[in-house]
Amino acid sequence: MGVLQAVYGPAFPAFERKFGVNAEGVALVASFHFLGSAAAPLLTGVALAHFSTRRVANAGLVVLLIGVVLVALAPGWTLALAGALTGGLGLGIVSAALNTAYASLGTRPSNTVNAVFGLGSLLSPLLVVASAPQGLGVPFLVIAVLALFTLGAVSLWNVPEVPKHRTGQAESGRVPLRIPLMFSLLLGTYVSLEVGFGAWIATHLTGLNWTNPALIVSGYWAGLMIGRLLTGAFGARFQPQHLVLGAVITATLATLVTTLVPTLAAPLYLLAGLAVGPVFPTTLVWLSRAIPVRTVPFLLISGSLGGAVSPSLIGWTNAQYGSGSIPVAFLALAALLLLLVLVTQWLTRPANAGQ
Repeated sequence: MGVLQAVYGPAFPAFERKFGVNAEGVALVASFHFLGSAAAPLLTGVALAHFSTRRVANAGLVVLLIGVVLVALAPGWTLALAGALTGGLGLGIVSAALNTAYASLGTRPSNTVNAVFGLGSLLSPLLVVASAPQGLGVPFLVIAVLALFTLGAVSLWNVPEVPKHRTGQAESGRVPLRIPLMFSLLLGTYVSLEVGFGAWIATHLTGLNWTNPALIVSGYWAGLMIGRLLTGAFGARFQPQHLVLGAVITATLATLVTTLVPTLAAPLYLLAGLAVGPVFPTTLVWLSRAIPVRTVPFLLISGSLGGAVSPSLIGWTNAQYGSGSIPVAFLALAALLLLLVLVTQWLTRPANAGQ
């Protein structure tokens, strides 16, 4: 899943060459991917009420496989967008099913599983660079092969089931609507930032005349993976909401300095990846203690919508104001995310005070 989500940004130039789209229009392929994934959590939430996690995940893998093959073999832009939409739907189903299952197990399992996602995202830009002479289709065919292997692995070793009981504050059954609403906004903004980084770091660095910006993109995803691994190893001793707050503060400071001192952009993007890495899986643990765990897939809809909108909005600012506007967009998203974390922490404080 990580390979697929991170492939679009580095592959933008290849899409432009193959299909003749401009810099602003090419972002549509990433947006269609996330539109597909936006539809997945609702379907997944319903499916998990009737089927096992393994069956839902396998169904998602099949849909993902069909989508990436469509992108790889598409003769025209419309079919490529359809493939991105289908692949996004499959990825979203698998992601929602696994994140729901692992969120209830705690900080370590949630971050470790999502670190593997980060590993795929780290390798994805390198795959695009290595396969550039063979054409755009190669990375997507590689993803198809990986999906087949994953399908076999899930069938052979199974995955955890989503618990039917409630945890934490959710046991009372009385969860104010404002709490899931704030978590939904938080997740949507976070995914907007994570995906925005992955899709547009390379463009910003190209504007600064950096050589091999795809390597920095890989470094960003490496930081994201390492941040999750470190949190999985050492984060269990801290409350999840405190881990999220510290991570978002660090990411906000990194984007602020990037805006003020562009020459430091490359190392600061690596720091940003390290900082934002634990935010998503640790937020899932946090919210699973505040609301019924089976509602998690429905909250993930906002994350998918954020991922769908973010690449196009940042692409619009880039087209209108140049690559210098990209870190400003990152800073705006990070500052909004920090505000949402603070408000959500305040709203859930009474429920967490006794834990």
